[in-house]
Amino acid sequence: MAIERLVEPTLELDNTEEEKIETSLRPLTFSEYIGQTHLKNNLKLAIDAVKKRGKGAVLDHVLLYGPPGLGKTTMAGVIAHELGSSLRVTSGPAIERAGDLASILTNLKEGDVLFIDEIHRLRRAVEEILYSAMEDYKLDIVIGKGPAARSMRLDLPKITVIGATTRTGALAGPLRDRFGIVHRLEYYKEPEIEQIIARTSKILGTEIKPEALALLAGRSRLTPRIANRLFRRVRDYADVNGDGIVDTVVAEKALDLMEIDALGLDPADRNMLRLMWENYGDRPVGLTTIAALTGDEASTIEDFYEPYLLQMGLIARTPKGRVITEKGRKVVTG
Repeated sequence: MAIERLVEPTLELDNTEEEKIETSLRPLTFSEYIGQTHLKNNLKLAIDAVKKRGKGAVLDHVLLYGPPGLGKTTMAGVIAHELGSSLRVTSGPAIERAGDLASILTNLKEGDVLFIDEIHRLRRAVEEILYSAMEDYKLDIVIGKGPAARSMRLDLPKITVIGATTRTGALAGPLRDRFGIVHRLEYYKEPEIEQIIARTSKILGTEIKPEALALLAGRSRLTPRIANRLFRRVRDYADVNGDGIVDTVVAEKALDLMEIDALGLDPADRNMLRLMWENYGDRPVGLTTIAALTGDEASTIEDFYEPYLLQMGLIARTPKGRVITEKGRKVVTG
């Protein structure tokens, strides 16, 4: 059974109240959305152009990619809100058959935004339906089976498809080429994470001291979703063991309880670095070997552990595999 990690950027919420809180923290406009300035400027220009063209104009299809937890879903909501359009949210794994996608597409209205999370996980048959829907606003369906089967082409309303993925290399070329706007979301800077936590504390009605704000930002792996999650857990600690105010002492104790160190690493991260160092030293080690050492899937290592460890300079990629850096060795050896 997989260990639930507080610093896991795709940790699923299984509590209705938590889901409501998560939704309430999401900004609705570009002015509320903190960070990703270059992306916001480009999208705002494109949206303003669509509004200026008037009726019948739609925004180009948008592909957002980058590590999980950086705000791709939130940005899709902002885009729809700024366009004044309805947002329909689904994901690649949820669309199992071509008929599922056909049902979604035929229920959309002119100008609607369809957001497909994990779009790289769409089945090939579903992907092929999406090609004509994105390019020609047509839906090709086959009626009947065998010799009696016939193809029909239905008109679809003009919509904008927003795709989100952590792995652009896994996208089929024809699908990737149909996106007119392609942008990568970058890791945030610590001052931006501080602003996000401050905004969250204001929404949730919890006082946080400036020093505690900086402390939490430094351990949030430069990721807004993790920052908000850690803040809520620290808030819980402050409510139970203090006066509800989050200061440095409370934050330190709460983070120590969660075993999250000064770099934002949790026991799973430190275990991976330790196993790499103890078994291979400064020699390169393959992804599948790391997965075997830790007991995780190779895709989990690549998508959820590795991006932040690379960003922090704790490991490095080489043609022969991953290698632990001097900074990474210091984490292991102290």
